[in-house]
Amino acid sequence: MSQLWDERADAYRLSKTHAEGPDLDLVVEWCAPGPGRKVLDVATGGGHVARRLREHGCEVVTTDAAPGMKPDVVSRAEDLPFADGSFDCVVTRIAPHHFADVRKAMHELARVTNDVVVVEDTLYSSERHEQAEQLRDPTHVRNYTEDEWVELLSDAGLEVEQRQLFEKVHPLADWLARTGCEGEEARRVEELLADRMTDDGAAWTDVKICLKARRSQR
Repeated sequence: MSQLWDERADAYRLSKTHAEGPDLDLVVEWCAPGPGRKVLDVATGGGHVARRLREHGCEVVTTDAAPGMKPDVVSRAEDLPFADGSFDCVVTRIAPHHFADVRKAMHELARVTNDVVVVEDTLYSSERHEQAEQLRDPTHVRNYTEDEWVELLSDAGLEVEQRQLFEKVHPLADWLARTGCEGEEARRVEELLADRMTDDGAAWTDVKICLKARRSQR
């Protein structure tokens, strides 16, 4: 699977939906960036969170399972090679739906932070949406509901302090091209997303959930 992501690296680095938006702004704000703050960006992908945090003077370490994403450390989210409490903040954005074991990954994020974990991902909406995501991208595992996210973070020993939802619009052609989905599969994906398409049929919408959680003091 990592080879697939190596091939997609440039597409994700250039993706506008990943590189900008109020959801990204909020994720950065919740990381409380500033000079000397140590942040771990897990499953960095195109590196958009890391770039913004470094602009604020943070000391950022990036990880990704795909070497082609050019992370500082090649690592799965489920097996982070860092000591307990190594970072002031750990962040992962629009990635957990790819994690093979999201529960273990959240425990790892909680383990290596000494303070805050910030997560953004696509919110579960329907089984049709899940089918479309998996057909378009075989590395998609699952999206989760808001309640599931709160439970996942709580189970990892974190207390959710803030959460916010954002609707995002995805130009369909660009979204399909990013994973090389075409032909009959692309047509089937479009059918499955019929209830989420814009009026002109050129784009579709989903909802992102952002959560800020802190290590429990109990």
